[in-house]
Amino acid sequence: MRRFLPLLILAIAIAGFVLLRATRPAPPAVEARERVWRVEAMTATPETIQPTLVLYGRVEAPDRVRAAAPVSGRVLELKVRDGDRVEAGAVLARLDPRDLQPRVVQAEADIERERIRHRHDLDAVKQERTLLALAEAKVARFEKLKNARLGAESAFDQAREEAARVQLSLTQREQAIAEHPARLAQLQAKLAEARRDAQRGEITAAFAARIGKVEVAAGDQVQPGQTLLSLYASETLYLRARVSAIYAEELRGALQRGERLTADAEFGGGRVTATLERIAGEADARGVEVLLRLDERSRVPAGAFLNAVLQRPPVETVVALPPSALHGGDRIYTVRDGRLAGVRVLRAGERRDAERLQLLVRADTLPAGSTVMVTHLPHAIDGLAVELVKPAVQVAPASAPGAGER
Repeated sequence: MRRFLPLLILAIAIAGFVLLRATRPAPPAVEARERVWRVEAMTATPETIQPTLVLYGRVEAPDRVRAAAPVSGRVLELKVRDGDRVEAGAVLARLDPRDLQPRVVQAEADIERERIRHRHDLDAVKQERTLLALAEAKVARFEKLKNARLGAESAFDQAREEAARVQLSLTQREQAIAEHPARLAQLQAKLAEARRDAQRGEITAAFAARIGKVEVAAGDQVQPGQTLLSLYASETLYLRARVSAIYAEELRGALQRGERLTADAEFGGGRVTATLERIAGEADARGVEVLLRLDERSRVPAGAFLNAVLQRPPVETVVALPPSALHGGDRIYTVRDGRLAGVRVLRAGERRDAERLQLLVRADTLPAGSTVMVTHLPHAIDGLAVELVKPAVQVAPASAPGAGER
């Protein structure tokens, strides 16, 4: 009996296991659920929108004047410093007049010397004509004596030589008299130049301007043509920037149609407004240069770099979307009955408003009022189940929201 006890225990255990397995409750049925992504969306409404273009350029002054020293001299006085604003006619600097006035005095003396010489030539030419007449009469007498064999031939030759010398002197005197107007005009031009340089010794502003840079100091010795300072009209400043060649013809056409395209920039805590005025006629690998005239009220100095946003000509039937709505560069997704449907689009530009950036897209297969997903899903495909976090809005959000999973 003891021999069969282990077998009995094993049989009871097996029977218990079978009984428990047979009487266990049935497991609940497994229900397969599809994953749903929570997204944000907006209502797409095609409209006419003016896209923008970001420009990076430098402020320039086309009417920049460089005041240079007319002659060598010493700077006596400087009345301005870099950045000063001056009115038209204001004195900017003075050169020492002791370096300029001697040229005027010398030029006046040269003119007076020429006039005295001319008066002397007029008096002398009368005497030389009388001497020439006497010399010719003497030659005639000696010629008669020579022909009558009453005089020596050497005396006749001497008389002819004397007459020739008097004739040469008279010719030279008459030539000096004839050249007097030309010499006088030349000397008068030198006097005018000397007086002009003397006046330029007091350097004044030709127009209301801002001083760009002062390159010398009082007491410096300067050479002719050396720049003393530069100034420019602050009311006629331009922003010179480059745009891609694909935009150049668009902007040129807008200017030809008389459209006014403006740009805004920030400088020194304030806003600067500029108007597109000209487009360069040549292009290079970096693009085409454009010139925008700054508003006269702007206080931007020449040489400053600005980051401006230029308004491009309006485009029709486009939808403004945040960058997060674009997938793969040319596709957006609409939400229909809780699922995504892909739509291919063409980019028509972008619009930048303060810190918000919107992409302008166009699609013939996008009906007005469509609900467009603005959450960027890297794995978005047609038919993906989604749920809107909140009802679709009419305008694009300021920033792209994140994606969540439920």
